[in-house]
Amino acid sequence: MTSAAGIIQSVIDASATPESLHWFARGLADGTVSDAQAGAFAMAVKLRGLPPEARTALTLGMRDSGDVLRWDLPGPVVDKHSTGGVGDCISLVLAPALAACGVFVPMVSGRGLGHTGGTLDKLEAIPGYTVEQSEAQLRVVTREVGCAIVGATARIAPADRRLYAIRDVTASVESIDLITASILSKKLAAGLDALVLDVKVGSGAFLPGADQARALARSLVDTANDAGCRTSALITDMNAPLGGVAGNALEVAEIMRLLTLATRNDDLWALTVALGGEALALAGVAADSQDGATRIEGALRSGAAAERFGRMVAALGGPVDFLDAWQSHLPAAPVQRDVFAQTPGPVAAIDTRAVGLAVVALGGGRRRDGDMIDPSVGFTGLATIGDVVGAERPLARVHATDDTSAVAAAAALRAAYQIGERAMRGALVHERIA
Repeated sequence: MTSAAGIIQSVIDASATPESLHWFARGLADGTVSDAQAGAFAMAVKLRGLPPEARTALTLGMRDSGDVLRWDLPGPVVDKHSTGGVGDCISLVLAPALAACGVFVPMVSGRGLGHTGGTLDKLEAIPGYTVEQSEAQLRVVTREVGCAIVGATARIAPADRRLYAIRDVTASVESIDLITASILSKKLAAGLDALVLDVKVGSGAFLPGADQARALARSLVDTANDAGCRTSALITDMNAPLGGVAGNALEVAEIMRLLTLATRNDDLWALTVALGGEALALAGVAADSQDGATRIEGALRSGAAAERFGRMVAALGGPVDFLDAWQSHLPAAPVQRDVFAQTPGPVAAIDTRAVGLAVVALGGGRRRDGDMIDPSVGFTGLATIGDVVGAERPLARVHATDDTSAVAAAAALRAAYQIGERAMRGALVHERIA
């Protein structure tokens, strides 16, 4: 007879079977497995690891612990996932760009916690936009618009919801096997044909080391493909805030300038094109990633991606005129001022995690689940590695609710920047894992 204790021992002995791991996932979802047993399992996985076939089995068991969407659409269903960073608002550009290229994107996203921003928090800076949607509404919007960025319902991978909370109190958050199962159980439950992954590396990444990022990317790619979803990953740079903006409404404003072709943020543009090219190639819509990148660029340049974004916002409760009048809808912080470095010179390095935490301290993120967020606060114009800062070039502009928080944020930002020897920003895309 299967038991939680037996499965925990089998993990320690490296003898866990797919059937037993599926049983354990069901037990997480229905309460058969206790918190203590879930914690012991998480610790065993962290300490002993899982062989590839067991990692895939755990992922599929967690996926199947709730609803798994099935689609009947006139095109492939694709998605993208990022492991999180500072200023990473790519999903808001990529989803409508992919939809404009003929694929369907039911993007089930998450909220920010700690130093990383959340896609849902950014979208909720748009008045009326409702991320909590029924499965029926997700289906309608995905079919009619081509993309819908929403939150997960309680019926999507409930085993992961349970295990995720346990991991935090058992110091097993950084287990690559458990990260893999957590990410992919939710993504695969969306019924995807193809998935592209953006795995961050550097000072603002969840796993900052290059070896850690590569191991996570390989685990995600191999597990997703073993589960039947065509997947590849790009390892991308997070040694500096992406695009020079950090804060929910501020990032929405930045992607609206890009989508409407008012200004072109080179980092956001390049990474959107690279990830989109991968996704279209995986979906079989493009001959290869370069052909896919050309198609994504065309969707951006023509305004087709912007049009899809405007339709998605309206369909999910936001203003119907958001595409044309977004400036009048987004909230603005009452205190805005430039932050200058104490000494002039080139930016040699950035503690990007500290920049993200400075946004959290302003009220733009969460220290713990359930914290309220002020969407208007953050930084714009963030200097990057190699920029020369001084009297003519500030480190950034802070957006705050009052003078006290603006002063504190300025001090935190200065501490996050190292001014010294001239350095060059590394490549935006470090490596491709396929």
